[in-house]
Amino acid sequence: MHLFYTPDIIGDTYTLNEEESKHCIKVLRLSTGNEVRLIDGQGGFYVAGIVNTNPKATKVKILQVQKEYGKRNHRLHIAIAPTKNIDRFEWFVEKATEIGIDEITPIICARSERKEVKVERLNKVITSAVKQSIKAYYPKLNNAKNFSDAIKTVNCNQRFMAHCNTGNKVEMSERLVKGKSYLVLIGPEGDFTENEINQGLSSGFIPVTLGESRLRTETAALEACFEINFLNR
Repeated sequence: MHLFYTPDIIGDTYTLNEEESKHCIKVLRLSTGNEVRLIDGQGGFYVAGIVNTNPKATKVKILQVQKEYGKRNHRLHIAIAPTKNIDRFEWFVEKATEIGIDEITPIICARSERKEVKVERLNKVITSAVKQSIKAYYPKLNNAKNFSDAIKTVNCNQRFMAHCNTGNKVEMSERLVKGKSYLVLIGPEGDFTENEINQGLSSGFIPVTLGESRLRTETAALEACFEINFLNR
């Protein structure tokens, strides 16, 4: 299946941008009459036929449209501290997109060793992942926010905070209500500070454990992503 990400698609024809056109004609060697698939990032999945092979502006005609393709019964937002090694953070973004996630917010915490991320680069990772996993919904990637700001701007049904400190924590399966919207907080390599944990609890976040093992930041975030998707099956 030849799949292209076309977020600005309107009407019954579409012209691929130069990068996608080059890939279509020069790399895949497709020609007039060949069928391709398009996703718009908003749930639209399209079958289209190539009508004009131009390596800079290939034109296709829409043949079939399916709305809400692969729509899930819940919404997942993970706010995660960027890892010192950016490759590990990119790995999380890629794999979470493939598994299923709706929104990602990098959060800057007291113990964060990385204070900024390149959103443009991460969006390229997301684009590749949605095409690889045939996802018609494109996850929203926010600019980095300070921890205190991130927990104030919450719009979801359930809030979870995973940390490694002692204290009363529950399994996510014990408190999760299916079919809702969720926000999960994942701290940096040095974990959340006690003050941050208290801020989270005061803001209504439920403290959760992700198992017996002490996980890396990106592994913990992916475990939370998998667990919430699994519990909503």
